[in-house]
Amino acid sequence: MAAFDDKVTSAPGRQAPRPARIGNQLGHGLGRAGMTGVGAAGGAIAGNNVRATTKRLWSATASTSDSTMAARGPSSARTSATSTSATGAGSTPTTSAAPEPAGVATSPGRIRVGVGGWVYEPWRDNFYPAGLARTRELEYLSRRVTAIEINATYYRTQSAASFAKWRDATPDDFVFAVKATRYATNRRVLGEAGESIERFVASGLAELGSKLGPIVWQFATTKAFDADDFAAFLKLLPARLGSTPLRHVMEVRHPSFMAAEYISLARRHGVATVFADSDDYPSFSDVTGDFVYARLMRCESACETGYPAPAIAAWAERARTWRAGGEAAGLPRVEAAAARAAARDVFMLFISGAKERAPAAAVATLAALGLSPPVD
Repeated sequence: MAAFDDKVTSAPGRQAPRPARIGNQLGHGLGRAGMTGVGAAGGAIAGNNVRATTKRLWSATASTSDSTMAARGPSSARTSATSTSATGAGSTPTTSAAPEPAGVATSPGRIRVGVGGWVYEPWRDNFYPAGLARTRELEYLSRRVTAIEINATYYRTQSAASFAKWRDATPDDFVFAVKATRYATNRRVLGEAGESIERFVASGLAELGSKLGPIVWQFATTKAFDADDFAAFLKLLPARLGSTPLRHVMEVRHPSFMAAEYISLARRHGVATVFADSDDYPSFSDVTGDFVYARLMRCESACETGYPAPAIAAWAERARTWRAGGEAAGLPRVEAAAARAAARDVFMLFISGAKERAPAAAVATLAALGLSPPVD
């Protein structure tokens, strides 16, 4: 194995500087008729539907989940996965009916909507109930969204006991995306990240069991695309953890990745690429894996649901298109849209921007999709 170097490329605890803004590629991603297929009248109707359904969904989930939480503590421990061995990957707005359970789709593939993390001080004023114990915030949030991206794993190694605790605090049909360690991605030579990758994967991810979703590999804004080095990195990613297949998604944040050579490389290795609804990072919607991972980063503090209702409806429609194997129209891309593929899972996370509005944005999107979060 190549020499091991765990030195990050920027000082610990500091983010690498952002590049110049890439441009207002999406016009805030809001429901422009030519972009979203939602005209002014349709957007207004969809917006009213979203607000009404959101209110109903909040009420239903709150009454069901709160009574459940009052009656018990966190779920009893489930049988944990026992194997932590990893196998190398090698080269390789429509009108909605009554909300359906989050994991039940009308066609193959699932749409999951959520946020990044669950510990955030402003949420204690505008989302979590007054007096809710901080130890029960994950339990509460996971009954209102259907996925959460764990960010703490990027900064430091978590214990197997922590992963098991998070697993037991959440409903059965819940999924965690896990951000991989920065020691594997913030380095000069990515092809030398083997030991960091192995250490991260063996740190306790197996404890999540069926709740383990995509692993997010986030790269520094200063990390330019080097085809040979990036290919070497992709070859290091394990295809399985014990008997569990692993799914990997690349969050590339340098404009040089907006290239046909990168798209081809990612597809060849079967890894997804984050679509970022952002001006600060490369934004391209080319689908490179068998699932779609979107990070929506334009929540606005002045908007109660983070994104305005027409935009929520538009993103719900894009999620349906992606799930059905299509390519969402009107989004920036590197290459021409590919032919329709098989049905896919879709992960849509509201992250960054006015983060205090992220949970409300996720709940509103689930409502627009006619999906309800899992309950016990």
